[in-house]
Amino acid sequence: MEQIKIISIENDTHNVVHIKTKKPQDVSFVPGQAVDVSVNKPGFEEELRPFTFTSLPSDNHLEFFIKTYPERNGVTKQIGKLKQGDSLSIGEVFGDIQYKGEGIFIAGGAGVTPFISIFRSLEKQHSVGKNKLIFANKTSNDIINQAFFNRLLGENFINVLSEEEMAGFEHGYITKDLIKAQMESSDTYFYLCGPPPMMDAVLIFLQELGIDDTHIVKEQF
Repeated sequence: MEQIKIISIENDTHNVVHIKTKKPQDVSFVPGQAVDVSVNKPGFEEELRPFTFTSLPSDNHLEFFIKTYPERNGVTKQIGKLKQGDSLSIGEVFGDIQYKGEGIFIAGGAGVTPFISIFRSLEKQHSVGKNKLIFANKTSNDIINQAFFNRLLGENFINVLSEEEMAGFEHGYITKDLIKAQMESSDTYFYLCGPPPMMDAVLIFLQELGIDDTHIVKEQF
C-alpha cells in the first residue's frame, strides 16, 4: 500500500465527493481501471474498497468520484469526512474495462466512474465520435459529472431516471427497446458498469439483440 495525500475534495452531487490526490511516480493505469483504496483513520487502515481512477494516466495527480453512504458506518462515510491534507492508501491497479472502439456505454449510478477517464481520454484525442452514454439514476440530482457529459456528448448523453419524471429525460429503467433505439449496428461495442440487477438485465437484453460477447466490455469477476 502507498499513501497519497489529498490535494482537494469537493461535492459533485449530494452524496458523491470528487477527490484529487498527489500521484506516486510508479502508479500507471489504463483509462477504466481501478485500485484498492483505504482510509488512513484508526480502524479503517485495513478496510479496502475498489475505486476507479477518473483522471488521465498522463495527469500529474489522481482523481476519484466516490459515492458516500453516511448512513452506514463504513469506509465511504469516513471518506465523506476527509479534508485537504488527509491521506488515503492505494494498492495494486486492476480492471478489465478499457476502450476497444466506438459504441454505447451503459452505466448505473457510481458505475459511470470507469467511463469518466475513458471519455476524458477520447476528448483529449479528439475521438469522441458517435460514442453514447446511457446513464441510469434515481433522480437528476444523482447524475455524476453531469456538466462534463452534457458538454462532451450532447444528445448522445441519454439519462434514465427511475424516481423522477422530467422533460428531456427517460423515465423508468433501461429497457431493451431503449438500447435498440440507440444502436446503429450489431457490431457496436457495449461498455457496462453498474449494480448487479441492472447488469443482469442489460446482459439479457444484449443477448436478445444478438450482440456477441466479444463486443461486451465489463469487469470480469
